[in-house]
Amino acid sequence: MPILRSIVQIIVALGLLNVWLLHFRQRTAYRGGNAGSIKDEFTVYGMPPWSVYVVGTLKVGIAICLFAGLWLPAVVFPASLILCLLMLGALAMHAKVHDPMKKSLPALAMLAFSIFLVLTPAR
Repeated sequence: MPILRSIVQIIVALGLLNVWLLHFRQRTAYRGGNAGSIKDEFTVYGMPPWSVYVVGTLKVGIAICLFAGLWLPAVVFPASLILCLLMLGALAMHAKVHDPMKKSLPALAMLAFSIFLVLTPAR
């Protein structure tokens, strides 16, 4: 299980960094509503502009904690727990704007991975 846990940590961390650092300004098939960027997506959800930076900082911080957790396992649980809450919020936002299920799949996958990390003890 420790190898699987490490693989999941890396997948989640790379996924977060991909979205928040590489594709921040790009249109994807998974953006809420008809948004062309993350900022637009938060606007579609009715979120205040500052929330983009709070959520982005949390998610990049979580990614860093998940990488660090390969050597410091104690940081994985709190980072994963916070990510669970953020992904529940993301799913709620997709539901709020009546997005098709396809747009919620990345958030659902990240929630599942996060739950796995929360429930899998560090060794």
